[in-house]
This record gives sequence, C-alpha cells and structure tokens, in this order.
Amino acid sequence: MDEIKVVVAHQDRATLRVGDVFLKIDVDQANIDVEVEAMELVPVPTAQVLWRQPPVLALAALRGAPLGKLGGSANPSPAAWAAAGAALRKLHDAPLPRWPGRDLDALVTKLEAECELLVAEDVLPKDLVERNREVAQAALRPWTPAFTHGDLQIDHVFVEGDEVTGILDWSEAAQDDPLFDVATVTLGHEDHLPDLLAGYGDADLDVIRAWWSMRGLLNIRWLIAHGFDPYSPGCEVDVLKARM
Repeated sequence: MDEIKVVVAHQDRATLRVGDVFLKIDVDQANIDVEVEAMELVPVPTAQVLWRQPPVLALAALRGAPLGKLGGSANPSPAAWAAAGAALRKLHDAPLPRWPGRDLDALVTKLEAECELLVAEDVLPKDLVERNREVAQAALRPWTPAFTHGDLQIDHVFVEGDEVTGILDWSEAAQDDPLFDVATVTLGHEDHLPDLLAGYGDADLDVIRAWWSMRGLLNIRWLIAHGFDPYSPGCEVDVLKARM
C-alpha cells in the first residue's frame, strides 16, 4: 500500500498523493469545474483526469519533475525553460475560455486595501510597500485578454529533459493578462526570465516586474494566514526587497 503524501493543505483545498494518483479536494466545486474544462480546452499537456467524485478530483501523475521551486533551486536547462516559454505562448495564443478573468478596477481597489493593511498590521515596512506599490502601477493598464493559467507557479510546470510533460492546477484559468503568467512562473527566479522569453517571445519587462510586485503585495497576508512563510529566503518578501 502506497503511503499518503500531503502535497498542500489549507482550509480551502487540499491535494494528496497516493502512488501515481493525485487527489484534489476543494470546498468550492466551481474551482474544479473550471479546472476540468480548462484542461479539456488548452493546447498544452496536462495531467490525465482519472475520475471525479465531488468534492474529489483524481489526476494521474506527470512524468518528469517540476521546473523548480519558489525559494529553492531551478535546475533544468535553458532549453527546458525555453520549452516552458513556448508552451506558455501556445496557451496564450489559444481561443479564449468562455469565462472572464479579473476586473481591472477591482484589482486597483484590492491593491490599495492590501497595501494599507500590510503597513497597518506591521507585516512589511512602509517604504518597502510604497516602493513595490509604485512598481506595480505598470501592471494596472488595459490588456488584451489571453487564455491564462492564472496561478502558474514554477512547481506547476513539469519537465523531463528539455520537454514540458505537463502543467498542473488549472482552477484559476481565465481570460486575463498573459504577462501575469510569465511573471508568476519566473517569480523568485528572475535569472531564468531570458531563457523563458527565448521560447515565449518578446514581452514588456516593466510589466513583468510590476506583476512580481503585485503578486507579493496581494498574497503575503493570505500566505501567512494559511500557514505559508513568505519570509523564507527567495520567496515573496525577498522578491519585493529586490525592487528596492
């Protein structure tokens, strides 16, 4: 009998691994609905859906290993990063999903509120928040929506050699700014951005940096509340400090 490994767990969702099967449990079935439909639509490799019995979705394990880890190393070759960039370009060039993404006005409001709370609750120094808020402004512009993953963390991209074998966790897929995906997968691994863009193509570097700042400012309080440590070396707080 294979042992059960807890991949991630918090009050909203959990992912367990049993042998070569991943069991995703989500309290909001709309997230699973989006994930399943997105995986059916995207022109990039994803995990095979084995079965679904709400609130559980069973997925087959992917070949290979994650592209890297936030706060850790990113060992694959420049060619593997370029392959990830090419896969991301293929996704962003695909027909849009039927459901919309984030609202720009709501994003502006959320950023204002989070910045105030980060300072008021003494989570981050005021100068660090203000500097990254300034950098983040470059992302707050109208964008042409693309089919985006929405949470393309580096460990959601699996590679074997120089091949992308699959991309995981599609519950936040939507019509959104494609550079948000580019920024998310390179968060904390700025040195690999040129390799990724070698496969992806041209991109506005100021907007990518803006999304790095935005993601940190918006997520740090959530991460702390759910048992994650954004202060770990190479993680969100270090990403914000790099903009100073």
